[in-house]
Amino acid sequence: MTITINGKECFFDEGEYILNIARRNDIFIPAICYLSGCSPTLACRMCMVEADGKKVYSCNTKAKDKMVVESDLQNLWDERNEIMQAYCINHPLECGVCDKSGECELQNFTHKARVNIQNHWIKDTHKPHKKWGFINYDPALCIVCERCVTVCKDKIGESALKTIPRGGDSVDSTFKETMGKDAYAIWTKFQKSLIAPTKGDVLDCSFCGECTSVCPTGALIGAEFQYTSNIWELKRIPASNPHSSDCELMYYDIKQSGISVQKPKIYRVSNDFAFASLNKAARYGYDTQNEAKKDEKAFQTLVNLIKTGEIKNIKFNSFITNEEALILQNLKNKFNLNLINDEALAFKTFLDAFILNAGEFYNATSEDIVKSDFLVVSGTLLRYDAPTLSYKINNALVMNKGSGLYFHPLEDLGVQKYSKNFISCIHKSGQEEQILYFLLQKFTQDEEIKNKLNSFVTQELKEIEESVNEEITEEVLEKDENGNEIKKEVKKTISKKIKKNIEISRSIFAKNLGLDEDKLQELLLKKNNFVLVIGSDFYFHKDALKLAKLLALIQKTTPFKIFLNPTHTNTLGVSLLCDLTKMSEGKILGYNEKGDFSFSYEEYSDLASSSLNQQEGTFLNYDKRIVPTNAALEFGGYFLNDLANALGFDEPYTISYTKRLPINKGFSPLDFDSLENHYTNGGENKRGYLLNLEAFKNKASLELILPNAELQNLEPKENEILLYSANPSYQFGRFSNRSSALNEAIFLGVGENLAQNLGLKDKEVIKLKLKNKELSLSIKVDKDIKTGAYLPYFDEKMDTLEFFDERFICAEISKIGINNE
Repeated sequence: MTITINGKECFFDEGEYILNIARRNDIFIPAICYLSGCSPTLACRMCMVEADGKKVYSCNTKAKDKMVVESDLQNLWDERNEIMQAYCINHPLECGVCDKSGECELQNFTHKARVNIQNHWIKDTHKPHKKWGFINYDPALCIVCERCVTVCKDKIGESALKTIPRGGDSVDSTFKETMGKDAYAIWTKFQKSLIAPTKGDVLDCSFCGECTSVCPTGALIGAEFQYTSNIWELKRIPASNPHSSDCELMYYDIKQSGISVQKPKIYRVSNDFAFASLNKAARYGYDTQNEAKKDEKAFQTLVNLIKTGEIKNIKFNSFITNEEALILQNLKNKFNLNLINDEALAFKTFLDAFILNAGEFYNATSEDIVKSDFLVVSGTLLRYDAPTLSYKINNALVMNKGSGLYFHPLEDLGVQKYSKNFISCIHKSGQEEQILYFLLQKFTQDEEIKNKLNSFVTQELKEIEESVNEEITEEVLEKDENGNEIKKEVKKTISKKIKKNIEISRSIFAKNLGLDEDKLQELLLKKNNFVLVIGSDFYFHKDALKLAKLLALIQKTTPFKIFLNPTHTNTLGVSLLCDLTKMSEGKILGYNEKGDFSFSYEEYSDLASSSLNQQEGTFLNYDKRIVPTNAALEFGGYFLNDLANALGFDEPYTISYTKRLPINKGFSPLDFDSLENHYTNGGENKRGYLLNLEAFKNKASLELILPNAELQNLEPKENEILLYSANPSYQFGRFSNRSSALNEAIFLGVGENLAQNLGLKDKEVIKLKLKNKELSLSIKVDKDIKTGAYLPYFDEKMDTLEFFDERFICAEISKIGINNE
């Protein structure tokens, strides 16, 4: 289908709005309130156009085949001029000191609409500034476009902001005669409303900061950034989120730190909010740079340790670039070293098993998630492990009227806010395979697999089916002829035989999971695009290989596309580039980890390494896309490439390895400087390039492994709690905890119900016993977690991961009675 906008023919799909079609074809239509991927609100009406001669609003008008649209007519700009006049009434004239000046859309559209006169007025109202933690709000600068409300609801899923009465004077009705209809409506609405937290005066949210990013004026601003710099002084350095596997596009905004000290400094992180959302760590965890200088003596010591063969192992994490991973692999090959990364090894083992059985890579991307209408999520405490991914899931549920199932042993109240049709299924730890068997039996299109599962379940139900006729005696109350109640014994015959028209899965897999299949059938009505999201609980599961094989069957034989969320920033890249093994005897080089010799950005290091905001290179994100990141700040010490060169390699820069990333692993021989890193106006992803998935094609295996006869649930004893290994949503490890905004000491996160049952209070110190070791920790009562507890691993002073073979363990907890307040 085609539509003509300002004389240009444009192709579109059914259901698309005129404004989005125009943006995709680089046709400018002004709009202040509308956000791509969110619900239209008609709050500004600037996007008015004439469609087949009739004035409509392009943000909420769907295109029709052969429609003719004009957006640049003088009469439209005259009305837009009046709207911008209305927005400027009583707007403070403080552009010289406003934090948004230079990228303010009110400025831009006022100039674009050629506003040079003000014909209307009204008494202003006092609107005091608000401080909401990481975010400050100046209501005097707010034009009530409702972008912040919309993005928080439709993308982030928290609905933490709303409009409230302003308490301003009503607009004089006589102005209705001298002002355009749209402008008068905008002004009237503007006088009635302001923005406020949903719950009282406190902003109760995860502080992702998206509201400050989408705000067109300086009304919502990051508290740390406010009054620190003029926008036009900042230089934007395109990068990729170094904290999590979305590796989303972001910008380090830098300038010199002062007149006397002219070193560059990061003042904030910004994003292309139309198409790229950031989590809290990405937006506020930017000052992680290492200020160290070159230590030649320590460097030479390290070189000699490797040359002489004393170092046998390199222990590292996945907060590194692909180029660094390739350098480590080269060092392994040349010096016969062991590469140790337990987290990446678990993911690699799982991924390899999946590819072997599926015959291909996992086939879903985050774009598939956004376009889906039925989602199943399992194996991840979603908002904590992958907040940016959770935004996309919420967006699909809201915008596509989607539905789905969320499986996890911990009950997250935040996920329950997404949609009443996204059902939280709280299951026991160890039942992950039950979930996959249920999905296979429910959705497989392979008759042989379905018959095998049905046969297994039939065998399980044999004892029940044999007890067809069972007599029971019940006491019932009846009334005699005088109306008096009497007890009477009645014999009843009951049948426990399973009816043929009822799916037998109701008696086994669904029952074990506590799943209401009747409700599921309602959720599945008119659903066509299915995605299954899997997280780290599966990779660290004791039956991980079995789970991988079942997932492969689901990808091959059901409508579901499979999405595997890598654990850390570049886990996927490391798992493809490095031959990982277990630790052997000999000294350990810790690269950004502790070892006999530590080459790290952390305080314990023997030799300082660079932080990720000081490096150029690439990541392989969860969409299988190789994306570039640039250095925002200089590093005065040694890079990993310096070590490689001292050991016989010869590349001038770390990014010289970008074009050497292996083709047989799906990479392309492209120079780093040739990689793009942006989205087009229509949202097309121009970031780096996609991994060549043809390199992983093989012959698939459709062999079904039958379920275990008995459930292997992890059940805590009377004096124990079930403990989960997870970081809160703003911490992704020790790397993010280095930043000043996020830095904190480790704690034990406890759900509200569990805290109440155990008599625990926030900030109370307890003793935790794990694997015959005792930890003294402060309690943090997590209002978003209803049941359960989690132990983070972001604190460099305490390696809590050593206690977990899987993501769940049982631990003893006892009160000490100390309160940190």
